[in-house]
Amino acid sequence: MAHAEVRWVAVAALVGALVSSLGFAQTAPFENSLYPDSGKLPLTAGFNDIEGAGGGGLVPWALITGYGSADSWGANAHYTFVPLRDFELRSYGVAVGALDRFELSAASDRFSATGTALDGLETELQTYGAKVRLTGDAVYDQDSWAPQTAVGVEYKRNLGIRHAGALVSATQVGAASDSGTDFYLSATKVYLAQSLLVNATLRYTKANEFGLLGFGGDRQRSRSVEPELTVAYILSRVVAIGAEYRARPRNLSVDDEHDAADAFIAWSPSRHISIVAAYLRLGSILAPATGQSRNQEGAYVSLQAGF
Repeated sequence: MAHAEVRWVAVAALVGALVSSLGFAQTAPFENSLYPDSGKLPLTAGFNDIEGAGGGGLVPWALITGYGSADSWGANAHYTFVPLRDFELRSYGVAVGALDRFELSAASDRFSATGTALDGLETELQTYGAKVRLTGDAVYDQDSWAPQTAVGVEYKRNLGIRHAGALVSATQVGAASDSGTDFYLSATKVYLAQSLLVNATLRYTKANEFGLLGFGGDRQRSRSVEPELTVAYILSRVVAIGAEYRARPRNLSVDDEHDAADAFIAWSPSRHISIVAAYLRLGSILAPATGQSRNQEGAYVSLQAGF
């Protein structure tokens, strides 16, 4: 494991451990917004997706990350490892939510080939995000049909391609740019009586494979609107199961990019630690370039720590 990854794993573990040991997190007065009050219901802090935003593993939600109420703040750190058939993804990042209204996040995704003719190739994507809750309360507005809504923006920067000879940039495989910005609108509703969470997101993007292969391409250079969905069933106060779907553009001739989907189970033994296990399916990746068209899929685990 690289030094940068070790640092992020340490952050994820220490965030939860330090908050647990500093007893003030649960006992401080709510009117003092300097102290995290952990005022949200269990499992309603969301998790962190692979781009760092609060939500599921693939899809951002309108919920603001962390357990801080409207009078406080909260934060999460995550480390996610996704082994696929011929590739491997490691994601690590942090997100901070304030006043149950604003969210800032940062994440790094490292993608490497472990099979096919691309074996040894590596690329890295950095994502910096911001989210603002616009309307509603997904949990407490049970007498209203209206969901909680939020708008978000993610600036993404591809750091290039390594260990691939003369190939050093996504633009060399047809991408229009090494950086890009996604915009999204999310709507989330929690139905307490039915123990159900439903989320729908519309993303305005030109990212290729989340941005791991750059932005825009020889097929299409401009952004397109792509739908994303999450449905989760809350089995208990600490366990939820669900599924996600994320549509993605097809901008590159060398990559027959497919929509992404996963099925997950999330366990939060405390407000400070969450573990998410899932089975992810991405479809084939770079099949026209490698001649290998099999589906890239596999089980993954994500460790999250926060308050």
